[in-house]
Amino acid sequence: MTRPTYRKYLLGLLTTILTFNYIDRVALGVLLQDVKLTLGVSDTQMGFLGGLAFAMFYSVMGVPIARWADRGNRIRIIACTTLLWSIGVAACSTAANFWQLLLMRVAVAVGEAGCIPPAFALIADYFSRAERPRAAAIYGLGGGFACVIGYFTAGWLNELFDWRRTFFLLSLPGPILALMALSTLKEPRLQLRGGRDASQTPIGISTPTPSFLDVCKVLFHNATFRNLLLCLSVSSFFSYGMLQWQPAFFMRSYGLTSGQVGTWLAVSYGVSMLIGTYLGGELSSRYAANDEPWQLKMMACALTMGGIMSLGVYLASNVYMSFACLALATICQNVQNGPLFSTIQTIVPERIRAVAFALVYLLSNLIGMGLGPLFTGALSDAFHVWAGNESLRYAAMALAPGYLWVAWHSWRASRTVTADLYALLQHESPAD
Repeated sequence: MTRPTYRKYLLGLLTTILTFNYIDRVALGVLLQDVKLTLGVSDTQMGFLGGLAFAMFYSVMGVPIARWADRGNRIRIIACTTLLWSIGVAACSTAANFWQLLLMRVAVAVGEAGCIPPAFALIADYFSRAERPRAAAIYGLGGGFACVIGYFTAGWLNELFDWRRTFFLLSLPGPILALMALSTLKEPRLQLRGGRDASQTPIGISTPTPSFLDVCKVLFHNATFRNLLLCLSVSSFFSYGMLQWQPAFFMRSYGLTSGQVGTWLAVSYGVSMLIGTYLGGELSSRYAANDEPWQLKMMACALTMGGIMSLGVYLASNVYMSFACLALATICQNVQNGPLFSTIQTIVPERIRAVAFALVYLLSNLIGMGLGPLFTGALSDAFHVWAGNESLRYAAMALAPGYLWVAWHSWRASRTVTADLYALLQHESPAD
């Protein structure tokens, strides 16, 4: 396999693994109402299950796994954690009560923690600075594919069977993907150590990994990294706070079945996520290659528009207008994926990239995935006293203006990225 072909294959397989890695989270949102009724739990408990409980283990375990990835075989890590994720999802189908399901979701979280940081580190090794926005966006398409497949498949599998068999069926691709990664992908560090031709070795294979404390110091002194970390963390809080509850909102407020909700969300959210992610990466690579300030300003404008359109989802007078607003909001909010992650890849030294992404996901998932759904669920329970069955509508509506805060951090990052990149290049030979 030639190097260009291999790069495409690596990116395609990593994107496929990310897709199935995300599908169970999407499915949980569709299945949430039935799981709640079967196990007899409250909105707050379901928010804790899909949020803080999952995020704590997903985020915290991501750091030691990423430390391992910065020093060891990233391909083996991705394969092993993909297999663990699959086993955990299958086990969810056997849960008899809330606490058993909680324990099984913890296993899923640990498995999923080994996917993104090693993958982003590998992608940065194989793609140059100018190519990274497009490559990061293509990888980010896994989230959109997960929404298209997950919403549609979970919705109809739940109607045809039940939520237990749905979880089991969604776990089946995991072992196949783990085996494909282990048998067909190559760790570039092993090629270098084996003395192979240096021209076949990816960008920037390097020096010993610094201590965790040194990594934190380097990242803390990088103003652009700090703002992008806060941008993603705050964005995750509002997006997960609304996303986890959107299927339940449409079921409660408009009386849709799980199959109908899954189909509508696959199109209005999943396809729109693909469009937004692709546009962000393509526009950045085509019209602003090596121009991170422009990329981040574009991202800020799109996030502002996304927040405005999110309000329309819950203020709309009918279900069709609501889904239309959701589609537009999703496109705007996902423009950030390519520029944000490619900028982090570029401003962070190669030897600490996996840990940097683990720290990004540690904070963003604890704040976003952890607290977002829990906050929305608790707010819905509190509003139920006066809003009744519409309490979820008002709870989600309260989160929508938060995207203005997200856009502010993106704009601030655009003002410091040039200086931070120059400082990095002064201390390291250019990677590309």
